Amino acid sequence: MGAIQKDGYTFGVEYSVMLQKGAVHVYKDGSFIKELPFEFSGKDPNPEQIEAVVDSFLENDARG
Repeated sequence: MGAIQKDGYTFGVEYSVMLQKGAVHVYKDGSFIKELPFEFSGKDPNPEQIEAVVDSFLENDARG
């Protein structure tokens, strides 16, 4: 799963199938901003779940 670029932010996704946990790392202008942890089930996180994490950040945290 590649990086997502939206509203001037870059979102990198990392996850562990064994732990069933992941995180979206938020960057702006190459600088790390925040880690957004999430849990999932199965062999991969659902892309819609990741999109929801990104959208939640943009709606709440990005407006700071």
